[in-house]
Amino acid sequence: MTDFADNAHRAERAMRPLFPATPLQRNAHLSERFGAEIWLKREDLSPVRSYKIRGAFNAISKRVAEGQTRFACASAGNHAQGVAYACQHFGVHGVVFMPVTTPMQKIEKTRIFGGDAVDIRLVGDYFDDTLAAAQAYCADAGATFLSPFDDLDVMEGQSTVAVELLDQLDSPPDMVILPVGGGGLSSGMKGYFDATGVGVDLRLVEPSGATSLAAALEAGAPQTLNKVDNFVDGAAVARIGARPFEILRDVPRDHVLSAPEDRICHTMLEMLNVEGIVLEPAGALAVDVLEPLRSEIKGKRVVCVTSGGNFDFERLPEVKERSLRFAGLKKYFILRMPQRPGALKEFLGFLGPEDDIARFEYLKKSARNFGSVLIGIETKDAGAFERLFARLDAAGFPFRDITEDALLSEFLI
Repeated sequence: MTDFADNAHRAERAMRPLFPATPLQRNAHLSERFGAEIWLKREDLSPVRSYKIRGAFNAISKRVAEGQTRFACASAGNHAQGVAYACQHFGVHGVVFMPVTTPMQKIEKTRIFGGDAVDIRLVGDYFDDTLAAAQAYCADAGATFLSPFDDLDVMEGQSTVAVELLDQLDSPPDMVILPVGGGGLSSGMKGYFDATGVGVDLRLVEPSGATSLAAALEAGAPQTLNKVDNFVDGAAVARIGARPFEILRDVPRDHVLSAPEDRICHTMLEMLNVEGIVLEPAGALAVDVLEPLRSEIKGKRVVCVTSGGNFDFERLPEVKERSLRFAGLKKYFILRMPQRPGALKEFLGFLGPEDDIARFEYLKKSARNFGSVLIGIETKDAGAFERLFARLDAAGFPFRDITEDALLSEFLI
């Protein structure tokens, strides 16, 4: 066993006074649905509801042993909470820099976990400004900067997920599916599997709006994405970490999957409604790709790492909206409504018995022959829209489906 594996075992043992191993649970619903033995490694049930506590604990513990007592990080989410929890545990001082736009719920949770051991500073509208402030503070105060993923001690701490997983099963699984953001978790777990010679087939999942690992694998080196969709905030990283990529560079390109954000919302709601499991968007990534992997996983033992459950329920309406759109049960379109008596009644007659009007707004009122109307329809049958649009065409009601038009949707919906 290599130094990496030995260090992972030591880190895992050191964590036990802080929190017990997170559960590994066989999920009957997913197992039956996919004809496989599906297990969930419930990192959403850690003390801070994500695996980030592991890397923060390991990195801080090593630096405390070296005599360091001042730390800082830049984070608006799970890393901040993990650092705060670890600082409180070790009795050291931490400064957590967060963007000004950070939701109050995340600020309060970080404050609760850190108590008097942590100061929270809100700096900058964008994360780059927050990061610069944290690094400037470290330079001025002589504090240690704690990277969320591009740090060998953090990667080593995250590898303890793999240590626990193998201890909790009577034999290794056929496949492990885990999310990728900056690469700390995936590189840590892959590093442990490689070091121990355990033959586990890995599948790594990125959100479609932030495929930094895929870009790095195609180029042979980390690349900075020009644009990132921040919806899956726990994994929306523009550039994979340099250190994690050194371990991930030999991952086959077709073993890295991308998950569309709307489909992730559908998965989150299914897990909430069917299983009562609250997952944040990044925490649902591994479960989300079971469907496209259906043929590969049939009859196999598969572990999905549910990496986090820090979900702000103020986002639930947006998640539901995106889930309905993914399922084809909700659409928005702009209708050119004839400006004549009876036109609206005629349009309403085109709707089916299960079609509900969720939005109706005149975009332009004038004396012209037609007026533009923004309409949102929610239904229980995806095929209802094909029938509705056919009726509109036949009646000469011009319309434009803008459901997938990101620019118009941003301004109008």
